[in-house]
Amino acid sequence: MKIVKIETHPVTMELKQPYTIAYETYETATNVFMYLETDRGKVGFGCAAPDEHVTGETAELIINDFNNIVSPIVLKTDPLRYSLILEKVRKLIPDHPATIAALDMALFDILGKVCRLPLWKLLGGFREKIVTSITIGILQEQETVEQAKEFVRQGFKAIKLKGGLDVESDIIRTLKVREATGKNIALRFDANQGYSVKQAIRFSEHVKKANIEFIEQPTPAEDPELLGKVKANSTIPIMADESLITTKDAFNLATKNLVDLFNIKLMKVGGISQSLKINAIAHGARLNVMVGCMDESALGIAAALHFVLANPNIKYADLDGHFDLIGDPFKGAVILKDGFLLPSDKPGLGIKL
Repeated sequence: MKIVKIETHPVTMELKQPYTIAYETYETATNVFMYLETDRGKVGFGCAAPDEHVTGETAELIINDFNNIVSPIVLKTDPLRYSLILEKVRKLIPDHPATIAALDMALFDILGKVCRLPLWKLLGGFREKIVTSITIGILQEQETVEQAKEFVRQGFKAIKLKGGLDVESDIIRTLKVREATGKNIALRFDANQGYSVKQAIRFSEHVKKANIEFIEQPTPAEDPELLGKVKANSTIPIMADESLITTKDAFNLATKNLVDLFNIKLMKVGGISQSLKINAIAHGARLNVMVGCMDESALGIAAALHFVLANPNIKYADLDGHFDLIGDPFKGAVILKDGFLLPSDKPGLGIKL
């Protein structure tokens, strides 16, 4: 079997509800969709969701990667030799993880279709579903509370609050959301690098009674040692996100005991194959893992979900990046039921365009 065709299609989708985090306000999301076709009629689907703030990638850069680097390597190769293909591509564009993630998921999609198995079963099949959190951007206190209550009414069991602009406001919003949602809803908090060490510790001290599961990336990513200082003074677990992009980052964070948890995102680390390696480091270091996402199509969410369901040490999922996208070509690729995400039972990623 050989790959005979590769196509890319950028799609910009508006968000139903724009949102604000510590360093940006988002109103649209651009994904680059990629299709691999083989001489036996198997088609693999992939998508790249670039985030310039995190990986330095743009849609234009990704399209250029596919046209000038990926296509010459991939065409006329056997897609089942995915490790060989991905290694060749990584050597040329090691710092373009979203490009590699799209290729990676398309190759895994073909593998599952050839084996006639859903990818989550092919990779291990540990669980059939998982709770996903849904995110509330930085809003005024009352808006935050009302949105949290609405998400609970919709059946969500975990809510992630964004913050990092004003620690005092973040403390109040977190406590008010806990009061409004009750003790049975899981709460998570993401500062998106917005705090100093002192502010992060202050936040941790003042939200103890809110019983939040973790604080995600409170300090700037370029200095991971700061995470360790927060962790040493926090009763709430600390999670690395933007500080965790490569396997080297994972090894550094784990061996220096700088965090309690990893947030693995396919778009950030370079797909399922690299996620498996980082997850193995976490497992060896006895760190829990959350799998998160960018603003990405249900296609990208499907790939992340299959990875989550296959691995027992992945404790959390934050796979809500597709909920607000208008005009997602792959809407329906995953199933939301009572706050849980479930995969399609079709082979590969279960995708049908």
